[in-house]
Order: sequence, then structure tokens, then C-alpha cells
Amino acid sequence: MLKTGNIELNGTPLLLAPMEDITDRPFRKICKRFGADIVYTEFISSEGLIRDADKSVKKLDIDEEERPVGIQIFGHDIESMVRAARYAEKAAPEVIDLNFGCPVKKVVKKGAGAALLKNPDYMLKMTQAIVEAVDIPVTVKTRLGWDHDSQIIDQLAEPLQDTGIKALTIHGRTRSQLYKGVADWTLIGKIKQNPNIEIPIIGNGDIDSAEKAKEMLEKYSPDALMIGRAAIGNPWIFEQVKHYLETGKIIALPSIENKIEICLEHLLEETKAKGERGAVIEMRKNYSGYFKGINNFKPHKIKLMQAEKIEDIHHILNEVQSSH
Repeated sequence: MLKTGNIELNGTPLLLAPMEDITDRPFRKICKRFGADIVYTEFISSEGLIRDADKSVKKLDIDEEERPVGIQIFGHDIESMVRAARYAEKAAPEVIDLNFGCPVKKVVKKGAGAALLKNPDYMLKMTQAIVEAVDIPVTVKTRLGWDHDSQIIDQLAEPLQDTGIKALTIHGRTRSQLYKGVADWTLIGKIKQNPNIEIPIIGNGDIDSAEKAKEMLEKYSPDALMIGRAAIGNPWIFEQVKHYLETGKIIALPSIENKIEICLEHLLEETKAKGERGAVIEMRKNYSGYFKGINNFKPHKIKLMQAEKIEDIHHILNEVQSSH
């Protein structure tokens, strides 16, 4: 069971990780339909929010059908993060999540994201200030540490809990690893074994199949699993994992026809949210996932990546279906 604020979920909840330029509202809604229990926004700049930057503010848009939903914010300045958290609270998410794990250079060089792992005292001070500033649950997502020689999350877990956060998500890599190598969940398991830890511990990193999800649960006993990159163009992974955990059986992948239907549904939602041009561009990052493993898909993918209009995408996907 996962209990965070007013959220109470039985079994092993599956969470959609916050991902920049990926977890927009249309994608969250599709992942929710396939079984994601909690979805998160793209991470939002605190500076962008407090300056009322259009791109940042638009990321706060939430549909009722995607709840429960978390809004994730990042930044390096405590005052700005507090103001941004209060701003985000007005959107009435179920959770505000603090990004202390993003490894991207442009974020880290400003002292935000995973950079805060180099200054844990400041991270704790920031977290405490935000918890005290808002009335809804605050959670944290972070990594093992800055690099191999500074894996400090097992030492940070209790102090983070003491600030009043309601859950802690740990990605099983250091910042220096970026997304390379294999995620190491050892410290996630160690934290779960700590009798002083009372908040939910959520495991993240390399959950790319139902079998991997079960393996991580059995080895490290997290309270929930967070799935990120494996869901891109593959929203049915939530359904697959849930079915396997409940029955021990692998359900078949969607047929070509079903994949095309889901892809077009995604395209339609993106069009409603961003207009034709925005939808066409947004969908380009999803085609590899939607049609992974399909024979002779490369020529179709090239066409899809070059398409400029919705009708062209429909025509190309009709070609895919008729050729298979």
C-alpha cells in the first residue's frame, strides 16, 4: 500500500516518472488509461513559474481524469522554490514533488536538480522551507549521490523524512552516470530495511518490463515503482506490469492495429493541446517506442519524422497497417 496525503493505493502502485518534454497532459492521460496510478508533470522551473513564463505556467494544466497527479518543480534558490511551490499549489495537484535528481548539464550548472546532492544541508533546508510553505503533501525525487564515491542517499533518507516529506523516490544511479550503465537498487533496499523509515520509498531506474518490475520488488521491497523512459511510446507497460504482478502471466503486446489506434489517439490529444504543428513535432519522439520491433519500419519512421501535417501522419500509418 502507498499512502501519501490523501492518496491511498493498494497493491504495488505504478507511477509515471516526470520527464521533460515527455510527460505532458496528453501523454499522462494515455498512461493513466493503461494503469498508471499516479502521473507527474514535466519538471517545471521555479524561476519560470515565479516570472509567469508561459511555457512553465502551461505545464500546470491538469485534467480531472488524470488524477492523482503530482507537479514537480526544480530550482536552486530556496525563496524561488517556495514561491513556485505556492504557485503550483494553486493548480490543486495531489502532490508537489521536488526534483533533486535531474542530471542534465543545463540544470546542474545552475545548482539545481542533482547538483543539490553536493550540498545536502542546503537540500534539507530547501525541503523544510517548502514543506512549511504549502498545505499539500511534498515529496522528493533524487539519486544515489553525485558520483560513485559520494552515494549518500541512505544517509539522507532519514533527515529528508524529518523535514516532513511524505514520500521519497530514488533513481538507482548517480548523477555522473546520467542514464548510462545499470541502475543499482542496493541502497533502495537498504533504506527500506531501516526501521526508522516510515514514509513510502519508491524505486526508479531500468523498469522496462513486467519481469524486471517483479524482480526489483522481490529483491528490494519498495512501496511503489516509478517507470520513466520505458513508457515513452509504450504506455501499455503499466498494464503489462500490473497483470504480471497479479497473475504471473505476460499479456500479449498490442497488435499493429491497436498500436496505430493508440498512437492516433495520442496524436489527437496532442493536437487538442498544442495545435497541428505542435502535435506533429511532439509525436516524433514517440514513434520509435510505439512501433518498436515492427519489421521494416525504418522507411515509415523516416516519413513520419519528416511529416508536416496530421493528414500525412494518418496516410503513413495506414501504409504501416496495410504492409503488415
